[in-house]
Amino acid sequence: MEHISIGAFGEHLVTDYLTSLGFRIVERNFRETFGELDIVSIATDKSLRFVEVKTLRQSDLLKPEDNLTRSKLLRVQKIASSYANAHPKLVRDDTGWGIDLIALTLPLDFIVPA
Repeated sequence: MEHISIGAFGEHLVTDYLTSLGFRIVERNFRETFGELDIVSIATDKSLRFVEVKTLRQSDLLKPEDNLTRSKLLRVQKIASSYANAHPKLVRDDTGWGIDLIALTLPLDFIVPA
């Protein structure tokens, strides 16, 4: 159960970070039958951005970005494409859309706030 809390905490941090940069958050945790988009946003250049967030405690074995496997990326691409097609008003011809990964590493002794 702790990994869910760590993941939700990471998504919260990233949402705050993106907002501080001027991004507009459109949706969080958008679900399709074949997967989920962590954060759907509009960047400062007006492009539609799908942000995948990976958060782990510090480890010598894995980095958070290692959890974005090829199959997971393909799923995210499929959901993002479906979302963009279903929301054409969010996709500008001059900026389009894209997928970003933000990887967070928390210290081993970090306690996730409840």
